[in-house]
Amino acid sequence: MKKFIRVMKALSDPNRVKMLKILQTQPLCVCEIKEALNIAQSTASKHLKILEDAGLVRSFKEGLWVNYSLADGNDSPYASSMIGNLKHWLNHDEQIKSLNQILPEINRIDIVGK
Repeated sequence: MKKFIRVMKALSDPNRVKMLKILQTQPLCVCEIKEALNIAQSTASKHLKILEDAGLVRSFKEGLWVNYSLADGNDSPYASSMIGNLKHWLNHDEQIKSLNQILPEINRIDIVGK
């Protein structure tokens, strides 16, 4: 039951759900996620840690960057089920549509250079 509760708690925050939705398009670094959601980098990092602990996202290093992507769900059947369902849910939500529109304009090099 602990894995189930961990996944459900991870999905109880709107910003974490938004993170999962934008990670469906491509792997992103923390700076790109914080820019898209207009939140502090420390807040984005805390949310990503919760999602990672629940088995919903994974992190991987690519050169100097730590990227995040959706997990494969192998750690938890609950995480796997929610990842699969979220791919079809909320696509018509206005906030999600907005995020998907601005995402191509966000560039990590531009953010770091600010």
